[in-house]
Amino acid sequence: QVQLVESGGGLVQAGGSLRLSCAASGTRFGPSVMGWYRQAPGLERNLVATITTSGSTTYADSVKGRFTISRDSAKNTVDLQMNSLKPEDTAVYYCNVRAYGLVYWGKGTLVTVSS
Repeated sequence: QVQLVESGGGLVQAGGSLRLSCAASGTRFGPSVMGWYRQAPGLERNLVATITTSGSTTYADSVKGRFTISRDSAKNTVDLQMNSLKPEDTAVYYCNVRAYGLVYWGKGTLVTVSS
């Protein structure tokens, strides 16, 4: 059974940094897209960043220049370095993997940015 477990969320002041990590277990992904999404209270879940097996990345416009996604395919992990955090970054952050036509989600980790 595939499991994605996020860690690294918490409370931080505006301007601060956090690093989220996601570890996948239960399988070793081949060609895949790993990513992070977030959902603020009362809003839809939206893309934050993705990274392919070859290292190609995409970012939401709102986080470009502040967030960096990285992955270690050998360890089945994907990280999100978040700098210059803003109160509007407050959300539950979800790890996501798309592989072989399937989609996997973690349970999420809460990031709260205080002003």
